[in-house]
Amino acid sequence: MQYDTEFEALASRNESFRQLCHDFSIADQLVRDWESSTAPGQDERYAEALELRDWLGKEIHTMLDLAKVVPFSAAR
Repeated sequence: MQYDTEFEALASRNESFRQLCHDFSIADQLVRDWESSTAPGQDERYAEALELRDWLGKEIHTMLDLAKVVPFSAAR
């Protein structure tokens, strides 16, 4: 799948992208934890974790899109 290849290629050369993916993984786990929690404040914490995960996901997609841009050399 081409998406997987692009993802792996960017992750192999970009520390910021790898950190973003790591943060997304943590946020995703928080969403799952808060979704099934019965603790006080569960609704608010779940909403916050969901918002964070969604934002990080958008950032990942943006970085993948930007990585597809091929710069052209200046015309001479």
